[in-house]
Amino acid sequence: MWTGRHRQGLLLGWDRLGWGLLGWGLLGCERPTDGWRTGPRPKTTGAPTVVTIATTVGDAGRRVEVARYETRYRYPVLEELRKRDRDWQAQQDEETGQIRKAQKEKKEQDRLAQKVLQSSLPEAGRPRSLDDFTQVFHHPPISQFMTGTCWAFATTSLLESEVFRLTKRKIKLSQMATVYWEYLAKADRFVSERGDSQLGPGSQPNAVTRMWKSHGAWPLAAYRGVPGDDPRHDHQRLAREVTGLLGAAQDKGLWNEGAVRSLVEVLLDRHLGRPPASFEFEGTKTTPTAFLKDVLKIEPDDYVSTMSTLAVPFFTTAEFDVPDNWWRDDSYHNVPLEMFYQAIKDALRAGYSLTIALDVSEPGKDPMADVMFVPDYDIPPGRIDQLAREYRFAHRITTDDHGVHLVGYAEHDGHDWFLAKDSGRSSRRGKHVGYYFIRDDYIRLKVLTFTVHRDAVKGLLAKFGPE
Repeated sequence: MWTGRHRQGLLLGWDRLGWGLLGWGLLGCERPTDGWRTGPRPKTTGAPTVVTIATTVGDAGRRVEVARYETRYRYPVLEELRKRDRDWQAQQDEETGQIRKAQKEKKEQDRLAQKVLQSSLPEAGRPRSLDDFTQVFHHPPISQFMTGTCWAFATTSLLESEVFRLTKRKIKLSQMATVYWEYLAKADRFVSERGDSQLGPGSQPNAVTRMWKSHGAWPLAAYRGVPGDDPRHDHQRLAREVTGLLGAAQDKGLWNEGAVRSLVEVLLDRHLGRPPASFEFEGTKTTPTAFLKDVLKIEPDDYVSTMSTLAVPFFTTAEFDVPDNWWRDDSYHNVPLEMFYQAIKDALRAGYSLTIALDVSEPGKDPMADVMFVPDYDIPPGRIDQLAREYRFAHRITTDDHGVHLVGYAEHDGHDWFLAKDSGRSSRRGKHVGYYFIRDDYIRLKVLTFTVHRDAVKGLLAKFGPE
């Protein structure tokens, strides 16, 4: 048996109002064996916390304990087994963490050591400098950094060049305002299609004019789309969070367009900031729609997109069937390859610039030399025709990877060359930062679409009849 100790505790007693708190007191008593606990009381860690409930017995007013609250008894043997299990699990977790860390480091080493086949073109076989090209006005190249928004950078650059062509004004415009509204449009489409719609940052060049038509345009000074101090665009978390949010809505069947749109707005406002409803430009307060109409003088419907594929009849308009055409735009003008190529060349020589969607996952793209060309071991230039091009489309050898702004034309070594202003990372590796020199064979084989002002392709559009 064991002997109780004096404890300090709350004294509760009975009065005419019932049980009540009488104050603090010291109680001590002899405790008999409780039937199943024998021998000395096991030691516990720390002094037990005890609340004693007592009452008065007899005329002498003797205080007697009738109940108590005390720290729950923990059987030392079981606690030892629990601790042993926790220690074992901690050891397993540590070993697993070390294994996972080593695996992650190995994968990162493999990624950094990954090799790609890269072709080279002799220096004599390519233009030497930007000065070799007859150029359309354009602002200097800028980087899209960690984003998948080449379409916005390329087409915004095109429209900056168009503003200069139409008004002679050099105005830097916001790419991220378009990206903001494009994300919201994707969310709306995703809900309305019950999840059967493309997510992610990619889109088509004509998405810019589509968004401008609905929302207007912003000068870069009014909206940069970088709310923090770091001016570099980084959309990694934004893309993950928007995709995760819309994926969760799909999993739960939460197809409330207004509610989902509001949640996506929260993410966009946090990562990009909200485009202002009005702003000052050259001392005058204006709105995005008024700025587009009165200052930029851009009519979004004046810009048309063209493709060349055997999948649909020539001289018809149809859908450009790639994932980034997520809204399934079917206004692409389909023409034979020779007309497609000639239209690009003629537009540049007439003083227009264009955006092109192209495949850049090719060995003939050499970033160190700033060139894109088709090496003979792929296909000789003389063999590039409509079927060779179509074969690569049909088998996903040519895919819609990237968008750039064509701003210049030159002839060199028996070839046409095109100057591309590029916001992608690979264009930062060569001598001419932000540019590529693209040879004619690459345009014919690897360019999927182009977008340009309709006046540059009037003859081509006339073959489609009245719109």
